[in-house]
Amino acid sequence: MYITSLKTISPQSTYDESFFSGNITAHSGNKYKALEPNYNGLINPNLLRRMGKSIRMGIGAGFPLIQGEESIDGIILGSSEGGLEDCIKFLNQIVTYNEGTLTPTNFVQSTPNALAGNLALMSQNTCYNITHVHKGHAFENSLLDAFLLFGEGKVNTVLLGNVEEISEYNFNIEKLAGQFKEEEITSENLLSSNTKGTVCGEGSTMFVLKANATEYFARILDVDQISYPTENEVQNLIDKLLEKNDLTPNDIDALVLGYNGDCRTDFWYTNVANTIFPQQAIYTYKNYVGEYPTAIAFGTYLAAYLLSGKNISIQPLKQSSKPIKRILVYNHSNGIQHGVILLSV
Repeated sequence: MYITSLKTISPQSTYDESFFSGNITAHSGNKYKALEPNYNGLINPNLLRRMGKSIRMGIGAGFPLIQGEESIDGIILGSSEGGLEDCIKFLNQIVTYNEGTLTPTNFVQSTPNALAGNLALMSQNTCYNITHVHKGHAFENSLLDAFLLFGEGKVNTVLLGNVEEISEYNFNIEKLAGQFKEEEITSENLLSSNTKGTVCGEGSTMFVLKANATEYFARILDVDQISYPTENEVQNLIDKLLEKNDLTPNDIDALVLGYNGDCRTDFWYTNVANTIFPQQAIYTYKNYVGEYPTAIAFGTYLAAYLLSGKNISIQPLKQSSKPIKRILVYNHSNGIQHGVILLSV
C-alpha cells in the first residue's frame, strides 16, 4: 500500500506542516490538546457548531484528502472510543430529562463510527465504510482491513485514519488509575522524567492509500500485533515480521518508538532497541503529541515523512549515519496491546 497524501490535526502545528520545519509547540501539564485549524470554508458553519471535537478534527484532517481524489473506494477508521464526550453528554441528558425529550445531536455523534458516516455523507461516498474500535489495536486493525481489501482487488484507493479526543470523563478515571503524571512536567522533559505515568494527547491522522502509485510519501509493507505478550514474544513478533518480508534487522534503518515517559512501561521500547536494533536511529513522537490508544497513527505519519525525502528538522533520540529507506514503527498501549508497522521508500 502506498501513502500518496496525508494530513493530521495534533497538539503540534502539523496541519500546515510547519512542525517539520522546527515550529514545535512546547506543552506543560498532563494534557496535550490538539491545535485545531480554522474550519471556515471546509465545514458548513451550521454543521460545525453542532459537531463534537472528534468529529471536527476527523473531518478537518480527512475531508481535504477526499476532495483531492477523483474517487475513494472506502473509508476505514480506527478509534478507541470515538466521540466519548458526546456520549457522556447524551447519557447525562437521559438522567436530567428523565428519559424524556432529548437533544439528538449528542446521540448521533456519540458512536465511534459517527466520523466515518459524516465523511461519507459530506463526500456522498456510498462505498465500503467501517470503523474499528479495538482500543490500542484499532489503527493496526484498520491497516489489516485495508491490506485484505487491496489483496482481494476490491479497492484501488481508500481513506484510512484515526481520531481520539481528550474526554474529561475518561481522563479522570485513567488519572485515578495512575496512567497520567501527578507532577508538573514539560514536553521537553517528558521522556527523561523517569516517573510513573504519562501525558494525555489527542488528534486525528488521515492517509490516502493506493494499491499502486509512482509518486508517494512511503509504502506500508506490513503490520502485525499481539496482546499480553512477554518480552520474548514481542521480539519474536518483530523477527517473524521481518522474515516474512525477506528482511533482517540490519535492513531496518530507523525506529519510530512510542516512548511516553512512563518508567513502568518504557522498558518495552528499550529492550527492542537494544536487543534487535542496536545500531539504528530512534525517533519518538509522544513527547510531541501525548499518549492515546491509537497514537501509532501519528508515529506512522512521522515515519512517512522521514521516508519521503523531505527536509525535516525533527531531532532523533538516537542518531545514525545510515540513510533512511526502511522504518519499523513499534508502539504499545498500557503495555498490553503491542503493534508494529513496517514502512519503506
